[in-house]
Amino acid sequence: MRSHFCRILNDEQYATYERQCDSCSLIDKYDKELRIDRKTVKYEQQFANLYFVRLSKLKKRVEKVASDAWDGISLWGQKAKQVDRVLDVKQGELSWVVGTVYMEMPQKPNILEEITKEFWTVAPISKDKIRDPEHDEITLEDDSGRLLLAGSVIKEQLIVTGCVIAVLGLETSTGEFEVRDIVLPGLAPQIPHQISTEGHKRRYIALVSGMEISGSVHEEYESTMLIEYLMGELGSDAKLAHGSEIVHAIFAGNSFADPSALETDDQDETLPPKQKKYGYDSSAYKAKPIETLDSVLAEISMSLSVDLMPGDHDPTNLSMPQQPIHPALLPNTRSFLGSSFRTVTNPCWWDMDGVRMLGTGGQNISDVFKYVEGDDRLKMMESTLLWQHCAPTAPDTLWSYPFQDKDPFILDECPHVYFAGNQPKFATSILTGADGQSVRIIAVPQFSVTKEIVLLDVDSLECEVVAFKAGAKHD
Repeated sequence: MRSHFCRILNDEQYATYERQCDSCSLIDKYDKELRIDRKTVKYEQQFANLYFVRLSKLKKRVEKVASDAWDGISLWGQKAKQVDRVLDVKQGELSWVVGTVYMEMPQKPNILEEITKEFWTVAPISKDKIRDPEHDEITLEDDSGRLLLAGSVIKEQLIVTGCVIAVLGLETSTGEFEVRDIVLPGLAPQIPHQISTEGHKRRYIALVSGMEISGSVHEEYESTMLIEYLMGELGSDAKLAHGSEIVHAIFAGNSFADPSALETDDQDETLPPKQKKYGYDSSAYKAKPIETLDSVLAEISMSLSVDLMPGDHDPTNLSMPQQPIHPALLPNTRSFLGSSFRTVTNPCWWDMDGVRMLGTGGQNISDVFKYVEGDDRLKMMESTLLWQHCAPTAPDTLWSYPFQDKDPFILDECPHVYFAGNQPKFATSILTGADGQSVRIIAVPQFSVTKEIVLLDVDSLECEVVAFKAGAKHD
């Protein structure tokens, strides 16, 4: 798609800028894996199969890394040997075994207990942190049983429920497995890509997350500024020229305002609470957020190709992978379907001239955050790549569809760009692998809080932040 936008300089002169063709496409094989056939949806299935599939697929990958690391190693006069199952570990013998981590955490929310208190629930109970190092128990499990892990090595490692690892150590007389070393699957193989910075005009992808459009007459001025910027209607000639280099925009989750916040804002506390059926007050439905976002996306799609990814506030299924927001909700924008507008899954894979990108709405990282100490979001994102799994805490604390014969969150390849939306602040890093892999990692800030978006240079994989502040001079 080629698009033009212009700015009037005076009554007779115009400055015209032309956007390049957008070649950002979805990767078909991953898109099919992440889409759920609504005609065959079955939630009565057991979630255990998801763990079995995950371990079965990742076990060989971890075994290879462990064999390379521990082949011929000796401790306390013993040579380490591999044990096939966790129940085959023998007391006092140096060995290593592969399994899935499970963390027994007293602070972890129990959704069943909450259901006994209420007749309905709309989302898992949220806590900032559920980690309690003094009382948490870390175990390794497979289809044979569980092994209790102990020692400072395992406690200092950044791991969460659901990741597949190998541990080296020995079982003590108390029945605990004293861990001496740990290996992770590491970065998956990566398709080679040549980074280029010369020979053609720059091309940027705009990463926008957490706009939280409410449709209120008091909608924040910064949101309007962002829309005008993407459409090429804001700033000086230099800024317009830079804006014309944006060839694609990804709205990465929570484009709609939180419905519960809208209901709370409009509620008159002097009146008795309304009776709800199935936990939902139909009279409190607000159409304005959808109508406003529809109008915004339709305007932007006239000038720029757009992908809309859902988040946990958006009108689609809550469980991962979230399915595309239905175009019927966006009657004005859906006229651009097939040309400059798409609704995509969360997570989602893209390819742009050989650059492979993986992005999420951020729920996977926000859930990992609960399990670990500290707030280094980039470290958490790096860890998901090293685990070769972008949502390991699903289905334990991150809601997920109960897949029976696959785990679509396993990373069979390493992306060149990996981003997560709705993060507290912008951050970026480069993660390199032993086999030459290189990944640009981006924490995309929540726009409704930070008033910032990220521009990714498709060719150099460098990124920059664009801030929109009320009262700032955009010349």
